[in-house]
Amino acid sequence: MKAKYALKALIHMAQTDRPMLPSKQIAEAADIPQKFLDNILQELRQNGIVDSKRGIFGGYFLAKDARSIILGDIIRIIDGPLAPIRCASLTAYQKCEDCRDEAACQLRHLMLDVRNAMSGVLDQRCLQDLVTDPSLTAA
Repeated sequence: MKAKYALKALIHMAQTDRPMLPSKQIAEAADIPQKFLDNILQELRQNGIVDSKRGIFGGYFLAKDARSIILGDIIRIIDGPLAPIRCASLTAYQKCEDCRDEAACQLRHLMLDVRNAMSGVLDQRCLQDLVTDPSLTAA
């Protein structure tokens, strides 16, 4: 759910003509609870996706071009690894304590396929795709 909210906020930021947006305005436009959004924006800021400026004319803005913000990276920042189980993760691998033979584990092989499929889609798409690709925009 957090990644969904993060993506909704980023889409709104990429679509607006304003250079900076207060978090309250992003929350209202993207229909995200304000307190929840503030935490998400903080995580995105710490990871260089957005930046902020204080003051009366301050707010949040994209720290880099929407074409260079990869969707898989956003999900990993907000929700963690794409893999459903740790032993199938590239970024947060952890051996299963109850697994005797990882190489023969059918569940792990299935989850590797799941991770690869998700990564294959999310790591090939950027924020700009969500803004401009007609197949991804609501009709």
